[in-house]
Amino acid sequence: MIIDIHGHYTTAPKALEDWRNRQIAGLKDASVAPKAAELEISDDELRESIETNQLAKMKERGSDLTIFSPRASFMAHHIGDFNTSSTWAAICNELCHRVAQLFPDNFIGAAMLPQSPGVDPKTCIPELEKCVKEYGFVGINLNPDPSGGHWKEPPLSDRHWYPLYEKMVELEIPAMIHVSTSCNACFHTTGAHYLNADTTAFMQCLTSDLFKDFPTLKFVIPHGGGAAPYHWGRFRGLAQELKKPLLSEHLLNNIFFDTCVYHQPGIDLLTKVIPVDNVLFASEMIGAVRGIDPETGHYYDDTKRYIEATPNLSAEERYKIYEGNARRVYPRLDAALKARGQ
Repeated sequence: MIIDIHGHYTTAPKALEDWRNRQIAGLKDASVAPKAAELEISDDELRESIETNQLAKMKERGSDLTIFSPRASFMAHHIGDFNTSSTWAAICNELCHRVAQLFPDNFIGAAMLPQSPGVDPKTCIPELEKCVKEYGFVGINLNPDPSGGHWKEPPLSDRHWYPLYEKMVELEIPAMIHVSTSCNACFHTTGAHYLNADTTAFMQCLTSDLFKDFPTLKFVIPHGGGAAPYHWGRFRGLAQELKKPLLSEHLLNNIFFDTCVYHQPGIDLLTKVIPVDNVLFASEMIGAVRGIDPETGHYYDDTKRYIEATPNLSAEERYKIYEGNARRVYPRLDAALKARGQ
């Protein structure tokens, strides 16, 4: 089975964006603020948005199941307050749940959290529990910077985040560490802010002893881990200077990387440097990079091609990247598949 652990609902019907624009306008003029019940999207609209986009490409490229979460750039936790984010997260998560119900063989949910700058992360727990216990979601997206590129929250190693980690461990769900839109002009959202955050999250974990407190906590760092694989020697050396254990002991029981790396040399590097047990297949399609690479004639985000072509992997190792590691890192995914006889 080819499991794509990184999918976002980037093709939701336009009514969702229209509702969000009204919600944002309502922050200045309460008279135009919409109610959640005013958003009406039919099952047929959901089917069309998926069948002609993500599902068509999954069939074309040969993937089977996508862990599906709300559009990352739409999370925009810096907008409004906790109530704004809470309503918006609930709406977006419900849509992903409905997609998973309509296409149960192809999609399973991961939750957006109702984060807000300066707000205690424990306020996210009710939405998290609802998504896991009622919707059957198997993971969450955790934004380490809800301020949108200004990094006002404590690092991920800080006790600020511990209530969330305690709940994650209890429910056996991993978090993909995924920021949202940058409102800092210095950082392009997908080209800089995302990759900055991936690298920053890795370094925050490296400089701490977080996983001594939470030995079963699991983080997935997307987009191939940002700079981590490319600068693995730097990180190994920094850990050594800080008197930390070897990275294999210090971080790699808890941190995993996806394959959202959009050229062959990048995947070759990732699979050569990072142990295969820490690499999970993902494409993030239809996402940040949607075009066709003129050097290959194929879509940049058709990442399965790179996994198939790399000389660094055996058949057994490809199985781990495509399926085995996902089932291990996402226990609730494994349980859901076993319940279906898969």
